[in-house]
Amino acid sequence: MTQERRIIVLGCTGSIGTATLEVITHLASAGGPTYRVVGLAAGANATLLAEQATRFGVRDVALADAGSAALLPANLSVARGPDAALELIERIAQPGDMVMAAIVGVAGLAPVLAAIERGCHIALANKETLVAAGSVVREAVARKGVELLPVDSEHSAVFQCLRSGTLREVDRLVLTASGGPFRTWSAERTANATVAEALRHPTWQMGRKVTIDSASLMNKGLEVIEAHWLFDLPSERIDAIVHPQSVVHSFVEFRDGSTIAQLSPPSMKLPIQYALTWPDRVAGCSPTIAWDALRSLEFEPVDHARFPAITLAKRVIDAGGSAGAVFNAANEVAVEAFIEGALRFGDIPAIVTEALDGLQAHPVNTLAEVLAADRQARQFARDRVAERAAAAR
Repeated sequence: MTQERRIIVLGCTGSIGTATLEVITHLASAGGPTYRVVGLAAGANATLLAEQATRFGVRDVALADAGSAALLPANLSVARGPDAALELIERIAQPGDMVMAAIVGVAGLAPVLAAIERGCHIALANKETLVAAGSVVREAVARKGVELLPVDSEHSAVFQCLRSGTLREVDRLVLTASGGPFRTWSAERTANATVAEALRHPTWQMGRKVTIDSASLMNKGLEVIEAHWLFDLPSERIDAIVHPQSVVHSFVEFRDGSTIAQLSPPSMKLPIQYALTWPDRVAGCSPTIAWDALRSLEFEPVDHARFPAITLAKRVIDAGGSAGAVFNAANEVAVEAFIEGALRFGDIPAIVTEALDGLQAHPVNTLAEVLAADRQARQFARDRVAERAAAAR
């Protein structure tokens, strides 16, 4: 296939990062391509970062939690602090490198843009990058001529399905959602759900923030916006449906009436591997479907009254500009407040709605403008959270 490629893994100690390193190990014995890990960036887990650096022979690492950097071996070259991942990219990234972008939240935006500017190809697991700065990222990708490969299971599924036709032949993209732990709950019970309940996802094992986003379907809203930027389709041609088994990851309806779907058991290793081997396929390390045991596949419409995230996401697509940054920032603030006990679960979409209502969308053409919109939205959302907390006392 191809010769050894360099890869930098951003978010290496999270669920996507650790799975990526497992896939890289598998590919070395599966016919390639072979990847050499040259950089690792983590948030605060210095112990696991050190283990990964040793296992893969990596010298250059980044740790956002500067206080934990003292736990790293002295032989490592360490970037420290909130801009550590960006510093790592600026120091070691080379044209043609692959960057696995798996830092959660808007914190992953600056290093991804820096990697694109250095001619790196991006395997994108950080959906907030396109939600907050889709126009900026797409312009940079086109200008630098690099690949932007989706890693989210839903977008990878669409990406794979599109090998059956062209975008101009597509009628509609439909992303599937598990429905989360509250799919069958009443509206009142859902609104008052606890953090522990929100973290009990029935299908996927993910990080805390993503799991809570999945429970509120905000994760699906983010994915709808991301699909708009990845596949250049308007809001009315992107939809979502609840599929509790998480076996059909998305499907594409073509204009001739054909529907192409991608199916596999719920494992992130397959979409990660597809991004790393594209356009080829090699023997996989993720499970396959046991067809003789599969009895049914269920689908049901999204309850937009209980879960308004997708409606809000389409509003963001139609508004354009800074609306994506506002949506993402307000949601991050609301989720953090929910985890801290300062906000009810049911108020998460309300905070996002208030931010979209209160902050008019405007064009964003640079990273600085995106980050300014992000800061404004965060302050707006914090103020709304504080008002609700005061009213509840």
